[in-house]
Parts: sequence; C-alpha cells; structure tokens
Amino acid sequence: MSKQTKSQANSGTIALNKKAKHDYFVEERFEAGIALTGWEVKSLRAGKAQLIDSYVLLKDGEAFLLGAHISPLTTASTHVIADPTRTRKLLLKARELDKLLGGVQQKGFSCVPLALYWKKHLVKCEIALVRGKKDFDKRQTLKERDWNREKQRIVRDSNR
Repeated sequence: MSKQTKSQANSGTIALNKKAKHDYFVEERFEAGIALTGWEVKSLRAGKAQLIDSYVLLKDGEAFLLGAHISPLTTASTHVIADPTRTRKLLLKARELDKLLGGVQQKGFSCVPLALYWKKHLVKCEIALVRGKKDFDKRQTLKERDWNREKQRIVRDSNR
C-alpha cells in the first residue's frame, strides 16, 4: 500500500474511543448518523472531537449521544452560542433501535460510541452493544497483546 492510499484511508476517522475497547467486550456494532449543526461539522472537519467518557442513552424509542465533546472553532461559530457537550440525536433504523433496547435491558450490557468517521460527505458514529470487563479480563488482554508483540519480534529477528 502506498503512502498516499494510507493517508486517504486514515483521513476518514475523526475520533476514536480507545478507552471503550479497553473497558468493554464489544458484542455487536451499529452504524448511526448524527444530527449536527453547521459549526459542529466545521469543527469535525478540523478534527476537534473527543469521545472519551461519552455514552449512548436510549429513551422513548430514540438514541442520543451524551458526553461527546466537539470543540467550537473561533472562526466558525462567532454568531452562535456553542455548547461543546450538547446532547446529539443518533439516527438509527427502528430494527436497530429494537436490538439495542433489547440488549441494554439485559443485565451487564450497555451502549457506547466507538468512533466518529466520514462516510462520503456524512458524519457517522459507530456505536456498540458492550459488556463490561473485569480487572482480570483487562490483565489477560494486556498479557495477550504483549505476547503477540514478543512473538512478532522473535519471528522478525529469526528471519534476519
């Protein structure tokens, strides 16, 4: 893969929630649209978004993104009072909302956003139905990751 195609592939991602993958087991993923205002889209184009400590609230048959921080640009939002952590509506199909509602009502499951990204000219949010990890699960994941890294080093060094 050339350098140009790598940068184009990575340019679609706006923000990642790496903490969610560390704290939860991802059971099922969904793609949702987001209802945004103009200044928010301009800020997302500049990459001014964070998903840390954000979550999805399911209420009255609708999904909302809470806690996501989109920093306003000073040049883009001069005439609008911008709230960086406002509640944003997620746009999902009824079938997907039913799956999420059924999953969240089960004990131990919740719904969190994993990523914000561009899909053509639209902003999409990848949300997931997740189950919490215990401390020993987190330690086991770290051990596996370290062991895989070590295996790659051993194979690389033996091929030289």
